[in-house]
Amino acid sequence: MALAPQSTNRLAQETSPYLQQHAHNPVDWYPWGPEALNRAQAEQKPILVSIGYAACHWCHVMERESFENEAVAAVMNAHFICIKVDREERPDVDHIYMDALHAMGLQGGWPLNAFLTADAKPFYGGTYFSKGNWVKLLENIGEAYAGEHRAELEQSAERFMEVIGTSELQKYKGQSSASSRATTGNQSIDIIGTSPVAADAAEVSDEEFKLLAYNLRVKFDRARGGMNREPKFPMPSIWRFALRAYAISGSQVLLHQTVLTLRGMAWGGIYDQAHGGFARYSVDAEWLAPHFEKMLYDNGQLISLYSEAFQVTQEELFREVVYDTVEFIRLELTNAEGGFYSSLDADSEGEEGKFYVFTKDELREIIGEEEPLFSDYYNCTAVGNWEHGRNILHRTQTDEAFAAAHELAPGVVPELVAGWKQKIMAARATRVRPGLDNKILTGWNALLLQGLTDAYRAYAEPEFLVVAERNARFIQTNLRDGQRLYRTCKKGRPSISGFLEDYALVIQAYISLYEVSFGETWLREAEQLTEYVLCNFFDPAEAQFFYTDSSAEPLIARKKELFDNVIPASNSVMAHNLRRLGRHLENARYVDLAADMLAQVRPLVVKEPQHLTNWASLYAALLRPGAEIAIIGPEADTFREELSRHFLFDTVIAGTEERSELPLLKHLKPDAAGRTAVHICRNKACLAPVYSVAEALAAL
Repeated sequence: MALAPQSTNRLAQETSPYLQQHAHNPVDWYPWGPEALNRAQAEQKPILVSIGYAACHWCHVMERESFENEAVAAVMNAHFICIKVDREERPDVDHIYMDALHAMGLQGGWPLNAFLTADAKPFYGGTYFSKGNWVKLLENIGEAYAGEHRAELEQSAERFMEVIGTSELQKYKGQSSASSRATTGNQSIDIIGTSPVAADAAEVSDEEFKLLAYNLRVKFDRARGGMNREPKFPMPSIWRFALRAYAISGSQVLLHQTVLTLRGMAWGGIYDQAHGGFARYSVDAEWLAPHFEKMLYDNGQLISLYSEAFQVTQEELFREVVYDTVEFIRLELTNAEGGFYSSLDADSEGEEGKFYVFTKDELREIIGEEEPLFSDYYNCTAVGNWEHGRNILHRTQTDEAFAAAHELAPGVVPELVAGWKQKIMAARATRVRPGLDNKILTGWNALLLQGLTDAYRAYAEPEFLVVAERNARFIQTNLRDGQRLYRTCKKGRPSISGFLEDYALVIQAYISLYEVSFGETWLREAEQLTEYVLCNFFDPAEAQFFYTDSSAEPLIARKKELFDNVIPASNSVMAHNLRRLGRHLENARYVDLAADMLAQVRPLVVKEPQHLTNWASLYAALLRPGAEIAIIGPEADTFREELSRHFLFDTVIAGTEERSELPLLKHLKPDAAGRTAVHICRNKACLAPVYSVAEALAAL
């Protein structure tokens, strides 16, 4: 039965802003959980699961057109048990039904609408539907399920369950000619399966790595940066791999493509030219027109990427991007306790991007007499470079080139730009702001924490470390439950057991936080969380980790995350963690398991590296292992800071001023003369200690 107009449904009790957005729909929504699933079983009604997230533009469109409509809601309520899911809170549910969509031969994306049997097995689905098509689909499926076609729908569901229940490794290893699917952003991409792993699969080689790199390079957009496709996602793991591959191979092609991509994004509309921070993706190939939502997970990883690129190139543009993006997050996505919010919406006042774009007339009023110069700098025109006569601010040249073209002194341009940004931000302050998704997600906070540690390595900016340590304490206080992690919290209320993504990303960030602070607590916390993951997530049959805890709510399938996506796969992150932490703690079990995990996917990494670039970075590490650096002495922090400014691929750093029981340090004694010593070891062989950073860098 339809709810009364303006009534409140069950979603009002949820913590997710996305679910709360639907709390006053006339649809009789349930959150995912036993109440809805039990009712479906009791009444033998099909289930409609609608999955999205707060910053999703097309989710908002479908809500306005269909879920807020009394007549449409009446059809939904009559035929289905309706469940609304925030994919960011419940990625486990999203993974299963996205897999189902791909098994149906359909393109993935959000909103994701899946139709299930009464026991939650999928038989049909899709993404956005216009109101008319949606109503027809609801009526057809509702009548078919209630009538004589139910058995056929249930048979279809069983066939899809065979695909969903097959592990990713089984899909992609065992069928040399099979084709299946992985997801990048909201696009689905065909992946060709590979033959079974050979007995020597753990071996890596220069020849195979060259093939891996070639298979990635052929997908490059050599003119505009990024990969040769549109829409274009930043995909930080691709370019972080390219930097690592450059570090071990010296490939100028990989370095050039990375720099081209990073400049293109930093100059494009995908980057907020006035305030910093990146949008989720660009709908075109030129990085011009973004899908305007800003996600914490993208910005955390892009801070890491631009910081590492700065270490390699010393390009000032990359420094500016990092500082401005950190400032954007401080102002827009940080709570009072040091936690980071999830996202800013694409829409305001019901229009995508309205907060960020300007007509030429608006710019004349805002900028004044300098508007022609401003418009030339940011490529704004009278007809607009986007929709409805509006302009997206973007650049196409360096400040030096702009100064030369306009006969300006080079130092004048940064001053002009700073003044223009202030005026644009003042104008924005009068506008209706995009919606804020103020839930805290553990894994996404860890990505920003990792970004801050990488930024601190590159720039030694003290405030970056202060913010990083504050966030780590926030995670410990608000998102830990003994040895376990929660997935999310809002207003101090934690909920949902952590997924492998949360554990893997927190462990990664804690190891990095130790390496930039020498605070041993963080390394021990990483070790404790790793042991929990090994006990509760690991599948020894495939040498990979399940996405869900062994104690988690059972779903129709227990999945593993294999492919590196807009966020690297939790298994690839965990493999890196085991290698890094194993070297810090001299734990061969960890290090060997990391190699075993790569061995399981190695042929696929070589064949389809653009979908497994974080795994490819692990391949590079095993091919050219880095050093272990142990610093002891009164200037340990200073030495660490100077060493960390350099891009030291696959290097782990430990240090103490006096003594430590950590394995890399416990056998070292302070120098009798009071000097700070740097001990460098590689492949279980150590060099004589050196007593300056310059000597250490020469040895490395």
